[in-house]
Amino acid sequence: MEPLGREQQERIAELLKRWKPLDDREGIQSPMSPLLQFAQTITDARANNTRWDQATSVLITYGDSIQRSGEHCLITLTGFINQHLMPLGTVVHVLPFLQATSDGGFAVASHEKLQEHLGDWEALECLSAGRTLMADLVLNHVSAAHPWVQQFRQRQEPGLHCVLAPDPDADWSQVVRPRSSALFTPLQTQDGLVPVWTTFGPDQVDVDWSSPAVLEGYASLLARMVRHGVSWLRLDAVGYVWKEPGSSCIHHPRAHLLVKLLRTLLESIRSDGVVVTETNVPEDENLSYLRPGDEAHIAYNFPLPPLLLEAVQRERPDLLNRWLNRWPSLPNQTTLLNFSASHDGIGLRPLEGLMENDRLEQLLEGCERRGGLISHRRLSDGAERPYEINISWWAAMAGGGRDPSLHQRERYRLSQLLVIALPGVPAFYLPTLLASANDEASFRRSGQRRDLNRERFDVEMVERRLEDPYSDTQFTLQTIREAMAVRATLPAFDPQAAFETLSGSMADRVILKRGSGANSVWAVHNFSANRINLDLRSLANQEHWCDRLQDSAPVAAQLTLAPFAVHWLQPC
Repeated sequence: MEPLGREQQERIAELLKRWKPLDDREGIQSPMSPLLQFAQTITDARANNTRWDQATSVLITYGDSIQRSGEHCLITLTGFINQHLMPLGTVVHVLPFLQATSDGGFAVASHEKLQEHLGDWEALECLSAGRTLMADLVLNHVSAAHPWVQQFRQRQEPGLHCVLAPDPDADWSQVVRPRSSALFTPLQTQDGLVPVWTTFGPDQVDVDWSSPAVLEGYASLLARMVRHGVSWLRLDAVGYVWKEPGSSCIHHPRAHLLVKLLRTLLESIRSDGVVVTETNVPEDENLSYLRPGDEAHIAYNFPLPPLLLEAVQRERPDLLNRWLNRWPSLPNQTTLLNFSASHDGIGLRPLEGLMENDRLEQLLEGCERRGGLISHRRLSDGAERPYEINISWWAAMAGGGRDPSLHQRERYRLSQLLVIALPGVPAFYLPTLLASANDEASFRRSGQRRDLNRERFDVEMVERRLEDPYSDTQFTLQTIREAMAVRATLPAFDPQAAFETLSGSMADRVILKRGSGANSVWAVHNFSANRINLDLRSLANQEHWCDRLQDSAPVAAQLTLAPFAVHWLQPC
C-alpha cells in the first residue's frame, strides 16, 4: 500500500480539528500522530473497490455459536461455515469476541485479548480467509472490569479521564434511554463513591469521548482488528456516544463526526472498508447516518423485522406495503442491511409512526403466545414502554392455532425470501438459519431475555440434523442457500438496482419489481393462508413467464399463488 496520501492526511486532520476546539492545538496533536501513524503502517494487499453486489450476504454469528469439545470455537466455526454455509457468509459478522463480562460480549473487558474459549487473533484471521470479516467496535462503554475503569477507581491515568462521570445534578431530564436501569451507577474509588454514566446497565460503564486517550485506544483497537482480517466495522450503539446537559444525549453532532472520522481512518487502510451503524431508533434518526454520504456505508434496516413479523403473523401486509411504498432514496455507495432476526430482540422504537397502538399490542400478544418475552425502556417521566420483542424467529413463524407447525415452514420461507428481494444487503442470523426454537433453558439460567434467541449448538448435533432430509434445520438452511445462489445470478437484485412496490397497500400480497429492462424481476409474495389468483399480464404485457426460484420453470399467465407462496418471475 502506498503511504497515506496528502488528501487523506488533510481529511483526518480536519476531522480531528473539528473534534477538539480549534485553540486546543496540543489536544489536537496528541491523538493525531498515532492515528496517522497506524493508518500509514498497515498494508492492504487484499483491498479492492467492490464493496457489495447481488451475491453479497452477511452471516451474523457469535464466535461460539458452533462448538466442538476440545477445540477453540473460532476454529470450529470456520470449518462449519466452509463445509455447510457456502455460498452464504460472503461477509461473516462475528459478534463481540473480546474478553467480556456480560451482555453477550458487549461489556468488553479488554481491547487486547479474545475470550479464551474462542481462540486467539490468529484464529480470527483464519476465519477471514476467502471472505470478508465484520467485527464490532463497542464505542459507548466498556465493562466495569476494563482497565480504564479500574484505573478510574484508583484515580490513575489514563482511565481517570476515560470514564464518563459528569455532574449527576446537571440537566439530564431530556436523556433518551434504551433501558429501564439507572442512568448513573455509584462507583467506589479511592476518593469515595463517584456516580458514573451507565447507559446500558451497571456493568457497562460509558467512556468519555472528550478524552484523547479514548480516541487513541479505539484507534489502536481498530488497527489491531484490521491487521487480523477485519474490513467491515459495526459501530455498536454509536448514537449514544456523546452526552451534553440539556440535550437528548443521542445523535449528537459529535456522534456523527465520530462516524466520519472512523470511516476516514478505515478507508485509509482498506479502500474497500465498510462502516455499518447500529442505531435501533425511529427510521429518520437511523437514516441520518447514511444521508450525508460520508458517514456510514450501511445502516441496519430496523423497521423491517417488526413490520415483517406483524405482516406474517396477522396475514395482512398492508402496513408493510405502505412502508415499502416510501422506500428511502440514499446517496450513492450507501445501502441498508436487511434482516429479520439478530442477536438482539426485535426492536420496537422503529415502529414509531408506522403502527397503531392496538396493532402493536396484538403483535406483542401474538409473540407472547409463541413463547416470546417483551423488554422495556424507561422514559424521562419514569414511565416504561415496550422496547423489543425477545423470541426466536423460527418460534415467531409458528401458527396461532391448534397446530403451531401448520404453514410454519412456508411462513419462514416467505419472510426470508422477502428480505432477500429488497434493495440492500441481506443478513442472516445463524440460529435463524438453523431453525432454533426459543432457548428457554439458557434464559432460565441467565435471566437475560435476549438469551431466548442466542442458542449455542454442538456441531455434531447440527450436522446430524442437516443429514436428515426431513428436519426443519435442513429445510431452513437449504431454503436460504438455494435462494442466495439464484440471487447471485440476477443483476436485478444488485443492492443499488431499481426498486418499485406494485402492491400499493394491499392486504394479502406484496409484489416488488427489481431492476429494469430485460433484467427485471418481479418478486410476488402471498401473505395469506388462502390461494390467490394473479394475472401476470397486470405486471407486464407478457404472455410467457418463468420462475427463477424453480429453475426457470414456465409459469402460466394466470398464476394461482399457494398459501404463503413466493415467486421470482421474469418474462421468458
